Amino acid sequence: MSKPSVLFVCVHNAGRSQMAAAWLRHLAGDRVEVRSAGSEPAEKINPVAVAAMREVGIDLTGQVPARLTWDAAEASDVIVTMGCGDACPVFPGKRYEDWQLTDPAGQPLDVVRQVRDEIRQHVATLLPTLTPTPAPDPPPPPHWRRS
Repeated sequence: MSKPSVLFVCVHNAGRSQMAAAWLRHLAGDRVEVRSAGSEPAEKINPVAVAAMREVGIDLTGQVPARLTWDAAEASDVIVTMGCGDACPVFPGKRYEDWQLTDPAGQPLDVVRQVRDEIRQHVATLLPTLTPTPAPDPPPPPHWRRS
């Protein structure tokens, strides 16, 4: 079975979608393929988003905003949009979620922390719908004792 793939999309790909992608990578490890993109990508990641994620041990400094492409959307099983409205194209046959989140652009750190935590909750809810639950370990064999 191939890995499920998720594409997070917002306008600038500098805050919400980057934080969501980072959370999913952090929580899912290599079980999910993760992408993020923007309809109008910024030049760099929002430094306040970088700071907020650093507080929870996730480093966004190497991430670069990317333009949303047909190929990225086509290769994704789930497309999560975040407040980009009509700028987010619709691709037939894909599962969509739209997360209504405050845009962290220009917001102070305390607001961005709230957005970060809200995104984590969304990602934690999304993750079990993407990957099958691993089968529980079989019970240990009965321990036989001689009397």
